[in-house]
Amino acid sequence: MTTPFPFTAVVGQDDLRLALLLNAVSPAVGGVLVRGEKGTAKSTAVRALSALLPEVSVVAGCRFSCDPAAPDPGCPDGPHEAGTGASRPSRMVELPVGASEDRLVGALDIERALAEGVKAFEPGLLADAHRGILYVDEVNLLHDHLVDLLLDAAAMGASYVEREGVSVRHASKFLLVGTMNPEEGELRPQLLDRFGLTVEVAASREPGQRVEVVRRRLAYDDDPAGFAARWADEESAVRQRIVAARELLPSVRLGDGALRQIAATCAAFEVDGMRADIVMARTAVALAAWAGRTDVLAEDVRQAALLALPHRRRRNPFDAPGLDEDKLDETLEEFGGPDDDPDPDPGPDGPGGGGGQPDPDDAPQGDGDTAARPEAGENGQPRPSGAGEQSPVRASEPFRAKVLSVPGIGEGAAGRRSRARTEHGRTTGARRPKGALTKLHLAATVQAAAPHQRARGRSGPGLVVRRDDLRQATREGREGNLVLFVVDASGSMAARQRMSAVKGAVLSLLLDAYQRRDKVGLVTFRGSAAEVALPPTSSVDAAAARLETLPTGGRTPLAAGLLRAHEVLRVERLRDPARRPLVVLVTDGRATGGPEPVALAGRAARLFAADGVASVVVDCESGPVRLGLAGQLAGELGGTAVTLDELRADSIAGLVKDVQRRAA
Repeated sequence: MTTPFPFTAVVGQDDLRLALLLNAVSPAVGGVLVRGEKGTAKSTAVRALSALLPEVSVVAGCRFSCDPAAPDPGCPDGPHEAGTGASRPSRMVELPVGASEDRLVGALDIERALAEGVKAFEPGLLADAHRGILYVDEVNLLHDHLVDLLLDAAAMGASYVEREGVSVRHASKFLLVGTMNPEEGELRPQLLDRFGLTVEVAASREPGQRVEVVRRRLAYDDDPAGFAARWADEESAVRQRIVAARELLPSVRLGDGALRQIAATCAAFEVDGMRADIVMARTAVALAAWAGRTDVLAEDVRQAALLALPHRRRRNPFDAPGLDEDKLDETLEEFGGPDDDPDPDPGPDGPGGGGGQPDPDDAPQGDGDTAARPEAGENGQPRPSGAGEQSPVRASEPFRAKVLSVPGIGEGAAGRRSRARTEHGRTTGARRPKGALTKLHLAATVQAAAPHQRARGRSGPGLVVRRDDLRQATREGREGNLVLFVVDASGSMAARQRMSAVKGAVLSLLLDAYQRRDKVGLVTFRGSAAEVALPPTSSVDAAAARLETLPTGGRTPLAAGLLRAHEVLRVERLRDPARRPLVVLVTDGRATGGPEPVALAGRAARLFAADGVASVVVDCESGPVRLGLAGQLAGELGGTAVTLDELRADSIAGLVKDVQRRAA
């Protein structure tokens, strides 16, 4: 077995370590979502936590880890008699991104259930994680229906498996930890809310800390067992502190003053529902227990707010999570109550000691932002980077966009845009299973088995069912697509001061893509060439950021833009062949620069039609005299043209339009 990296040897990342330890002290806090760039010890810290958790006592032979002191009366392996059991280390169970629903919740033997009426149940990862840690790396890439099942189990403390009238329930209480890189896409707000705490992590910009990170990692790689032995005393001290905090937890008093501060803080930041208040209260109590105190102080409430509220406050999809700490301090001061202790006991030292406030000497320094920023010019706008360019303009206010969908039925990743065959959705038919049966079509199965009952010697009321009779339900739902934006940033767009409206329209479509779980990409063209401003990604935020700084000016190399977009789709088709693309070309249809620019653009457009790529042209032409070039271009693409006004869902001129393929 591989020796894990010691938890106490992780350099910096105080908020991350504190959030994990608070959940170890009080699992009722509700888990941790760790957001951050790659290579910031997210997975290392989570895996190291399992070694710190106390051992658990389990009923011998129980697949569901029942506590011998209080066995689950509904355990599928029960009933168990209360008594002594065996001790084992706390488990950390990892949920792979590509796991199936059966692997997560368990599987029923449908054939035995129908033929024999027995509940033959094979436990899944939710059963394995009971009374331990369930770790989901890249939780934002997990299919939505799996996340729903996962978080429902975390909230209810039990997992329910329902299959055609046969049901199994078992206890499933675990510490849920998810990690994600926001550049690869966000979680839905309602799913974010189900994580108790959230932590933003970034690599330190302080050379001394970076040197220490490298030194410790190299020492661990050379001799994992020896490195862990050097940290054994620190690990033991933290393990004992967790046990002590758990024992102290029931004695911690949450006074009315602290409750007022919690309620006022949640109201001030306009969080929805009451879950934030409850999580803040539980976190503040855990902070006091971790600091060795029996009273919750204002500093505990402040730290609880910083951990529990950033992902819950109301914000637009493209706003970065976080709290205004000045506003937080003002709220806490205004609603400070008589329960506050003017001379609190700072508590023992250690990760997050003294109410969980991190040591400023260990905090990462620098701005934490590795993204290159354009040099600022007048009025805070980036300076032009080339001849003939104009400074980027702000996008107009976004609006609710019409639904643009890809025709036909796909089989891509689950989403909310186009029709697709999916594991979840409405049942549209039945077929023979190709491998393991996952969704039984009961009526079709009975219909297939019924004609053979006499030949199979049926003599009782039960139905004699064989493997060949089983039918898989085919279901239709929605898929996410690759929405590739191809944006004309040439002078013909800027001269009419339309880029603000164009950016507002693209931003509106990006918001729509965010809600429909699409991947997005951005290709721009101006001057003499086209560039991939953003390769296909699940991070709609990144596309919005690139759009904001998009400069304009120069000629209109329309053909270059189309050819670059065609190449992007070719490469992406190799990476993700099941995800169907939708090209959104934003242009006035003009083509200038080079020999025969219009003819060359037409030939480039016909490549998309030949490949059957769904497309829509957003016609940005304005003024009393219109040439209709965008409509002609849409015909070459085999797609549809819409005006900026027709993109609005509430526009009278707009019609409900799906992208349609036209015959070549």
